[in-house]
Amino acid sequence: MSETMLVARDIRKCFRIPSVRRETIREQLLHLGRPRQYEELRVLDGVSLEVQAGETLGIMGRNGSGKSTLLKILCGIYRADSGQVFRHGGITPVLELGVGWNPELDAIDNILLVGTFMGLALSEARRSVDEVLAFAGLERFANQYLKYYSSGMASRLAYSLAFRAARDVVVLDEVFAVGDAEFKARCEKRYAELQSEGRALILVSHEPGIISHFCGRALLLEGGKVRLAGEAGAVAAAYLDLLGARA
Repeated sequence: MSETMLVARDIRKCFRIPSVRRETIREQLLHLGRPRQYEELRVLDGVSLEVQAGETLGIMGRNGSGKSTLLKILCGIYRADSGQVFRHGGITPVLELGVGWNPELDAIDNILLVGTFMGLALSEARRSVDEVLAFAGLERFANQYLKYYSSGMASRLAYSLAFRAARDVVVLDEVFAVGDAEFKARCEKRYAELQSEGRALILVSHEPGIISHFCGRALLLEGGKVRLAGEAGAVAAAYLDLLGARA
């Protein structure tokens, strides 16, 4: 039997949003001493899932359905208001250029910095520099500060390093939507390698074809709840039906 690598049980998350915005100094002074009024936005409402070693679990849902918040809770970036996450092994988020990346450093220094955060030894991170840059197609821009990178270049660099530093559980957010056809082909090849190595993979995408092709099982989120869980093709079809109904 396959080993269960990640389990989430009854995850709930709310965000408090100010009902009255105070953007100017005048507005701050006018409301001085008055308690702020907040509205609660429930983003996740009792979501559960699990993924086995060597399995790919797909997650689909319209914008605002709670996908990104769920991923960040699974990766330990956000804390759930209630519920539990059990991780059996290290987890690598392949999300976007974010925490740890320094725009005032060049690509090489950032690979060394963030690579060690992701669990690579410094010596291994140094040996990985050329490989990461080649995977991202950014060899010419190795010594350029990240603040001058386009969003696409930055995303390719982040995904390339995360693929290199992949641990037991890998969480991928729209990774096949970044870059040109050549970069996507490299991502698909590396993805297949991770599957064959027995990694547990969680893949989020708006593309039904990608979910059907790469995933065995999938979840459909709507309004912070699991609307459907089951075979990936059936979930992809339900997602298309949902979009058609909304249109």
